[in-house]
Amino acid sequence: MAFEAGQGHYPYQAGIDAYGDGGFRFAGMSHRGSLLCLPTGMYAWDVQAANEITRDSLSRVFESAGEIDVLLIGTGGDIAGIAPDIRAALREKGVIVEAIATGGAVRTYNVLLSEDRAVAAALISVEKAR
Repeated sequence: MAFEAGQGHYPYQAGIDAYGDGGFRFAGMSHRGSLLCLPTGMYAWDVQAANEITRDSLSRVFESAGEIDVLLIGTGGDIAGIAPDIRAALREKGVIVEAIATGGAVRTYNVLLSEDRAVAAALISVEKAR
């Protein structure tokens, strides 16, 4: 089962069961492409590389910032920097940003979510799980 047809949105926050092959599995469904995991649900995210992460591409994160303590950014297969202005803008809203490779972000997200922490993730899809 995939996301609701044409919606690109699952209305609940869920743990990630698997990642790789260009997508993610969660809540008994599969999704190809990158993914935003927010308190308001799981969303298709139109970002394919770390240099495409902008305030605009994170607009849903900014909208939900009051419900998030930690944002994990999975930058793909490797670690990449996040623009200082994005970090500063999120910090002003009380959100801590951790940018790491997608595999580490998925694992950390699942742990924090299972502990009922106020966590969100912006995950760039990868072909190979590590």
